Amino acid sequence: MKEITVEELKSMKEKGEDFQLIDVREDFEYQMSNLDGENIPLGGILIETDKISKDKPVVVMCRSGKRSAMAIMQLEQQGFTNLYNLQGGILAWADQVDPTISVY
Repeated sequence: MKEITVEELKSMKEKGEDFQLIDVREDFEYQMSNLDGENIPLGGILIETDKISKDKPVVVMCRSGKRSAMAIMQLEQQGFTNLYNLQGGILAWADQVDPTISVY
């Protein structure tokens, strides 16, 4: 499984790179704090594959990196090859990039 760090994601955002960010946390978690990605909770990821790009990098994130890894394993079985797991999830983002973001 390919992974990227929060520093790499921050750089991609700052450079305006063309990528998609998918947040697989539950809606209530996403409402509390998010990085402006598209919210597709893990439980519905296979139902909503049509919302996930196949022709540009897709960064998948959650709270700590575990649910996003599960989502990537499921999606790779569906033929996706352009997925990157955000190491440490939003907890790492809060710790290393933006300490003002709400975490739980």
